[in-house]
Amino acid sequence: MKMSESVKPISYLKSHTAEALRDISEGQRTMVITQHGEAKAVLQDISSYEQTQESLALLKILAQSSKSLQEGHSKPARRAFSDIRKRIKEQAG
Repeated sequence: MKMSESVKPISYLKSHTAEALRDISEGQRTMVITQHGEAKAVLQDISSYEQTQESLALLKILAQSSKSLQEGHSKPARRAFSDIRKRIKEQAG
């Protein structure tokens, strides 16, 4: 679907709410809602929303990891696993 076909005024949403929700949920589409000719909101199905949120969370983790590496907050995997083993032994012991 073309983006231009998914831009609807708020009056459309008010008068066709059930139809809009059905179209969005069945087709995993996104609808841009306008008010006075300006884009004001995005309506999307819950599955797509959850997927977007998971993607954003992963990107945030990657950005934090990259920053940590740049700041020198890293250690070799062998040392990291050794530290983990030590903690496990301390907790068990």
